[in-house]
Amino acid sequence: MNHPSPIQSAHTADRDRGGRSEPIELAVVNNMPDPALQSTERQFRELIAAAADGRNLRVHLFSFPELIRGADGRAYVAEHYESIEQLWAGRFDGLVVTGAEPRTDVLSDEVYWNSLTRLIGWASDHTTSTIWSCLAAHAAVLHLDGIERRRYASKLHGVFACKRAADHPLFAGLGPAWRFPHSRLNTLPSDRLAAAGYKIVSASNETDADAFVKDQGSLFLFLQGHPEYDPGALYREYRRDVGRFLAGTVERYPAIPRGYLDPEMTRVLEEFRSRAEPSRRPEQLDGFPTLDTERHIAHHWRAAAVRLYSNWLDYLAAHRASRRLTASRIATPPLPARSSSGIRPPQ
Repeated sequence: MNHPSPIQSAHTADRDRGGRSEPIELAVVNNMPDPALQSTERQFRELIAAAADGRNLRVHLFSFPELIRGADGRAYVAEHYESIEQLWAGRFDGLVVTGAEPRTDVLSDEVYWNSLTRLIGWASDHTTSTIWSCLAAHAAVLHLDGIERRRYASKLHGVFACKRAADHPLFAGLGPAWRFPHSRLNTLPSDRLAAAGYKIVSASNETDADAFVKDQGSLFLFLQGHPEYDPGALYREYRRDVGRFLAGTVERYPAIPRGYLDPEMTRVLEEFRSRAEPSRRPEQLDGFPTLDTERHIAHHWRAAAVRLYSNWLDYLAAHRASRRLTASRIATPPLPARSSSGIRPPQ
């Protein structure tokens, strides 16, 4: 008979209580620029909700105050996000940190660098586990171990199959391989990560390291991909990149995201490119094809993403239960044993 893992046992116990005692406290530090701020927030909220499966969670939203935002972005953060000081003063079971659109060639020159490095140390001491997403993963690894990212010749953009490189409870049930979206210009080399003590859980020739972990007091999970993406996210990014080309802010027409769209939609986009590329006018973007996500997405990743985040919540719940049990034993020491005469032995 197979015995459930501690993670599975904690999940079952939590569900038996109706998931209503002591919610799991999650912090999301969303550093995306204004155009992607709300969509990124929505993607993480929806993925966490799907993975929760009835668990009692509280999600707290934060953003670094140094980030350059317009009036609407500042107003939205002020109304819907908590002050960063409340993060520093708190303790959370889990933390998710998004990337930010780079404004410099050197990560340590970004305006939020001091807050990010403070967050890395804070997360080690104040969380059970932290997920570092894409650029946030690059920045955290640079700060922790001095590993510089390497730039690709062209953007890695699409849905890629990654093979399991090592077993880890956070990836239980995902099978020998899974597909996740990737959208980045840089990568962290697997050989440097392994030499610095990171455990690479999944990788491929195309993506290099996809996911890797390291225990920093808090279990740090680093994701170079974007399991949180909704079905249309890569398409919206592609449209944005085409718009930048048509406006003349980039010189090269972007490649269609790989492994993402079916042949019919790929053909439609190639036809649009053949019309738009030679004349290159910003108004051409108005005729950019509309995507039917139900019909034209070639590979879906939602089930794998939900399983990963469900495992992560299980991990947080198991450690919360363990802390509760330890605290209860300290608070309520056992009564001294009695002798057979009913008289307590001397203390």
